[in-house]
Amino acid sequence: MMSLLPYKLYYQRNLPLFQPFDATMFITFRLVGSLPKAVMLKLDEAVRIKEDEVNQLTDPTIQKQAVTLAQKQLFSEWDAALDAATESNRWLANPEVANIVCEALQYRDQRVFSLDAYCVMPNHVHLVCTPLEDLTSTVTISEIMHSLKGYTGHPANKLLSRQGQFWQPESYDHVIQDHDDFIDVVNYVLENPVRAGLPARWTYLRDGIM
Repeated sequence: MMSLLPYKLYYQRNLPLFQPFDATMFITFRLVGSLPKAVMLKLDEAVRIKEDEVNQLTDPTIQKQAVTLAQKQLFSEWDAALDAATESNRWLANPEVANIVCEALQYRDQRVFSLDAYCVMPNHVHLVCTPLEDLTSTVTISEIMHSLKGYTGHPANKLLSRQGQFWQPESYDHVIQDHDDFIDVVNYVLENPVRAGLPARWTYLRDGIM
């Protein structure tokens, strides 16, 4: 019996993440308090319903396909809820705060990961990157996120004249499967501001639209 989807969107911190060697990752992380409690409860219920639907399937192949589809649907609902949460914390709408995050991401390019695309929204960040590796190991997503959140949270709080937690500990992590998946994810990231009705300025990184 499948008791939960491979990526439970709200409690990823407590789950092991399988990070294949040389994998390109799609990561979404958000501000603390960026989703109201009522919205979180609604999203949790959507996860429960999808889990029940998947658990009723007996064919392993069909169940695997259903899980993949459920992941995409649940993430879309979660991301849409973030875009619609205009009354919750939206500190990244401050250009100076957003710039702290942008500079931190760009600084890490070719140091800890190869940066393919990113998008800073008012209350969350999408990141597409390939963690770098040496002869013995690969930089893990948990290491990247711990460093990134720690490095950006303090100066952001200082700029905002506030104290306390800045980032929500949990994140959504997806291993990009192939070239088609990569193109879909990058387009999703670039188009997020458009979907949310925000002005967008794209930056070109290296040889492609990123």
